[in-house]
Amino acid sequence: MRYLLWTARNQAGALAMGIGFATLWWFAQALMPHVLGRGIDAVEGKDSSALATWSAVLFGLGLVQAYAGIMRHRLAVYNWLAAAYRTVQVTTRQATRLGATLPKRLSTGEVVSVGNSDIAHIGNSMDILLRGTGSVVAIITVTVIMISTSLELGLIVLIGVPLMAVAVGPLLKPLHKRQQAHRELQGELSTRAADIVSGLRVLRGIGGEQVFAERYREESQRVRHAGVRVARVESMLEGAQILLPGVLIAIVTGIGASFAIGGQIRTGQLVEFYVYAVFLIGPMRTLTEAADKLTKGHVAARRVVRILAIEPEVSGGEESSQGGLLHDVKSGVTVQPGTLTAIAAGTPEDAIEIADRLGRYTDGEVSFGGADLGSLPLREVRSRVLVADNNARLFAGRLRDELDVRGDATPEAIERALHAACAEDIVQALPDGLDGHVAEAGREFSGGQQQRLRLARALVTDPEVLILVEPTSAVDAHSEARIADRLAKARAGRTTLVCTTSPLVLDRTEHVIYVESGRVVAEGAHRELLATEPAYAATVTRGED
Repeated sequence: MRYLLWTARNQAGALAMGIGFATLWWFAQALMPHVLGRGIDAVEGKDSSALATWSAVLFGLGLVQAYAGIMRHRLAVYNWLAAAYRTVQVTTRQATRLGATLPKRLSTGEVVSVGNSDIAHIGNSMDILLRGTGSVVAIITVTVIMISTSLELGLIVLIGVPLMAVAVGPLLKPLHKRQQAHRELQGELSTRAADIVSGLRVLRGIGGEQVFAERYREESQRVRHAGVRVARVESMLEGAQILLPGVLIAIVTGIGASFAIGGQIRTGQLVEFYVYAVFLIGPMRTLTEAADKLTKGHVAARRVVRILAIEPEVSGGEESSQGGLLHDVKSGVTVQPGTLTAIAAGTPEDAIEIADRLGRYTDGEVSFGGADLGSLPLREVRSRVLVADNNARLFAGRLRDELDVRGDATPEAIERALHAACAEDIVQALPDGLDGHVAEAGREFSGGQQQRLRLARALVTDPEVLILVEPTSAVDAHSEARIADRLAKARAGRTTLVCTTSPLVLDRTEHVIYVESGRVVAEGAHRELLATEPAYAATVTRGED
């Protein structure tokens, strides 16, 4: 609820204007039955002057209602969009701030569901504030008019409306719980779907497509059953919105008719009471709708707040560094500036952990040019040290924009990066070349093509320190040899660290660091380590001569 209040404060001006027009819209409607009743009394009394006056008033109220209705709707749409897309902005900004922390703390489905459904519920909660506030004013206006005309009928409305609101209340708590459970299952199902889509090629290769399809089917049925449970409560809520106002209409109309027969009220007043009884269905349904949408908005806001409450695992300081030697104390890895260095680890996870510490994606005691890497501003670290792994994504859009993420690379720099990554053939195969469109996640490219394009993107960025994690694991041996040769030339004089166990790549590096159990065991040239370190030789040759 605090998030909804924060959203309302940020668009307080538009909300106030919308509430004003919604109040005027309902108020004009609330006065119409009264004016209509006065007009009927004028007809019954054959008073032409009064009839003309009340007809003009009725026409004026119609114009006011039309104008206020148009403005109310415009502001309702504006407030819906403002609340929804402000939520998109804050969650996107938070996702950028969290970086690598986000996928560790939340599943993909939970994040996706914010954009799929939660923004709509938050927008609806802002929208309903307009009509909900106006409906309260309308009910108060009708009650005052009815009490001033007939105390008994006015009291019936005054007591009946709160009773109907209380009667609907018990349905809201179970609705809240079921909606929460339904959304959690939706998030899990979205995560499952994302995992299946991303690993579809692998699943087909090992024959596991049918197994995962069956699991997805079972989970989707659980989501469907949860949705049905939500719909049961919602159907009861919808029924109550018709039944309860209908009962109030019947009571008011019946008592009003008996008063008219007894001469206690005029014919015009009887019509007025009947129209008011029918009219009250609108404000009453709006109040019930407001309770429903605010409940859904509260559930959605809780998910957004859960994302906003996460703090990054790492943070930066305010110091600076001239750059130079990059040293990880825990593992003992030291990367000399301006060299092409490789880490060969007996366990691939060890190399990944070292790369994460050197790139400041996890906490660790790392020095950069003599300064503590953790004391540098995180933005500066990200701009100077780039970790490129195979979990990086290709996004939809022009290939040129995908490769030049900063938008400041020259065409020659892009061509050099493509050449170094052996990716010219990929661009040449596209009808529009670099202006060709890349589909979401680059699904039109094979695994090896995606890997080469990711490498080209990293080379275009040209950071001070480039850390590559298994950059050639999905390409053929001939391409791998060419990439190894060209990478050394493309990064000449720049600090580059490659985490790999490929002999083709290791043979072209200037220095190799062999790691076992997270610690440096040996260092030297590739061929030297092959001759002196049996464990290293077994790791990089995979037991082959």
